[in-house]
Amino acid sequence: MPAQTSKVSLPVIKRLPKYYRYLNNLAADGRDKISSSELARMMGTTASQVRQDFNCFGGFGQQGIGYKVDVLLAEISKLLFGSGNLLPTILIGAGRLGTAVSSFISRNTNGYRLLAVFDINPALIGQEMAGVKIHALDELEAFCAVHKPVVAVLCVPRQSAIEVSDELVRLGIQGFWNFSHYDLSVKYPDVTVENVHLGDSLMSLGYRLRERSEQNGPEL
Repeated sequence: MPAQTSKVSLPVIKRLPKYYRYLNNLAADGRDKISSSELARMMGTTASQVRQDFNCFGGFGQQGIGYKVDVLLAEISKLLFGSGNLLPTILIGAGRLGTAVSSFISRNTNGYRLLAVFDINPALIGQEMAGVKIHALDELEAFCAVHKPVVAVLCVPRQSAIEVSDELVRLGIQGFWNFSHYDLSVKYPDVTVENVHLGDSLMSLGYRLRERSEQNGPEL
């Protein structure tokens, strides 16, 4: 039986989607089996790390034989998506970022079901985004009482996230996909939070490019 994910370290959990993505590509290419060494090269890690990761969940391969791609993909799918029930989700913020994120949630099979979008702009209320209705923010409590979402996606500025997060937690939200640049995990340690800082990633890219340029050639 796979181990409980609560006992598994966060870095291992964060590698699971990458394993899932690479295994999907292998399955699409018609691959039947793969060794830990080959999978490690694709992942940019070591065979030992791959085996350690999978051993956290009981192990999925046989020594000297490797892993069956379809079996490994199915097992990681169970870990990531459970029984297949989609997590009921709402999105706060119908601006440009909210539009892009809602489209991504709706188009990709990531284990979430977008129920509604909320915004304070009267011009947007009643319109649709990614196939769901945009509601006024003051409808949030009544909507949550009926539909009971467990995930909230925050595509609003920092101050707006501060103002709405207390209410969302009170209304039963158990997890946040947070684009607001406000670290919700500090205030709500018992709520599962995935903070997404696009600017951090972009700045990291710039640093790495400049560092490489300084080592290997003219400055960018």
